[in-house]
Amino acid sequence: MAFLVLFSTSAFAVSMHYCGKTLVDYSFAQKAKSCGMAMEATQTPKETPGTCTIQKKGCCTNKKITKQQDDVKNNSQLQLDQQVFVASLVYTYIQLFEVKKTQHIPHRNYSPPLLVYDLLVLDETFLI
Repeated sequence: MAFLVLFSTSAFAVSMHYCGKTLVDYSFAQKAKSCGMAMEATQTPKETPGTCTIQKKGCCTNKKITKQQDDVKNNSQLQLDQQVFVASLVYTYIQLFEVKKTQHIPHRNYSPPLLVYDLLVLDETFLI
């Protein structure tokens, strides 16, 4: 439960580097490392006669996924079904620690059977 609260109230970012459709590198703390192919594609422009330049489009892409802390603060109001869940959770948790005042004894209102005569019951070890 504490991990869920910590995860939902914190902000994080994931940086990923794709080469084509393959994930090459990812990082949670800093920018993901490049595979080097994006640099080669942009550094070798081919010039044609005239004023036109043609460059190859690199196959690599960078993607960054971020979750800001403000996203959680904006959705801080509980909806009705969430309120019902929290109320039932608190109620059942409190019931775990409630002390019962009376102890139920099922045989309290019954008298023991009458003894007609007393039999001595011996164990097999005494017969030897």
